[in-house]
Amino acid sequence: MPLQIVHHPDYDAGFAANHRFPMSKYPLLMEALRARGLAGPDALNTAAPAPASWLKLAHAADYVDQVIGCSVPEKIEREIGFPVGPRVSLRAQLAAGGTVLAARLALRHGIACNTAGGSHHARRAQGAGFCTFNDVAVASLVLLTQGAAQNILVVDLDVHQGDGTANILGNEPRVFTFSMHGERNYPVRKIASDLDIALPDGTGDAAYLERLATILPELSAQLRWDIVFYNAGVDVHAEDRLGRLALSNDGLRARDKMVIGHFLAQGIPVCGVIGGGYSTDVPALAARHALLFEVASAYA
Repeated sequence: MPLQIVHHPDYDAGFAANHRFPMSKYPLLMEALRARGLAGPDALNTAAPAPASWLKLAHAADYVDQVIGCSVPEKIEREIGFPVGPRVSLRAQLAAGGTVLAARLALRHGIACNTAGGSHHARRAQGAGFCTFNDVAVASLVLLTQGAAQNILVVDLDVHQGDGTANILGNEPRVFTFSMHGERNYPVRKIASDLDIALPDGTGDAAYLERLATILPELSAQLRWDIVFYNAGVDVHAEDRLGRLALSNDGLRARDKMVIGHFLAQGIPVCGVIGGGYSTDVPALAARHALLFEVASAYA
């Protein structure tokens, strides 16, 4: 069985090419996966929009209704970073539904990945930082509510701290949130995860991987996790314009192997989401995101 990949063409909400959020990375990621032979018909699964009842497990009901109805107040739209029109609203619902589907596929097959997701700045009350709905928080709470998992670990290696995930899941004892991120990066006001590791600007492959290698066994020693949500943001890369860390492609690949290999060796399913990436060279950015799928496919 090939790596199970969740995708939808409407993950691309059609932003202008010069928008700060590189929306075209989603179709380019699919091109990269097809070029690598990873996106055959037996590998692809189509995301469906998350219903409002799922979204309201993680987010305030009035905010969910505003996003679905495309009536988000301008102040919140500014914090998100773009207007929430019909395409953005659909995209947010699809990405959350896609992560739920990827999690279910991971529970069935051991590993699966969504070609979107990792929207970790969306908090309970509203979105922020290019994140409309928090897909990992939604998926975690759906699995818990439906009895599909009892103990969930979030490993967030996006360069930005997972403040929204911490906000939503902070009072949920069945989910442990871990974020390793750039110390001096967005958001200015961090919301404490269960475990946060803040790295100095310029951290490169060796120091990054050494720090991560010490943490993974500590996470495993805490509980027998039913599933791990892995946010594999590539904005830790040296060429990312919002990152301020200094990982290489080889460092990204080694990071993904370390995380996925560690948990799968213990028989713990892994659900991968792509997280952030903001390079102006969008084909190169898509190739970086494809590394997660290349590594994961070796374990499928």
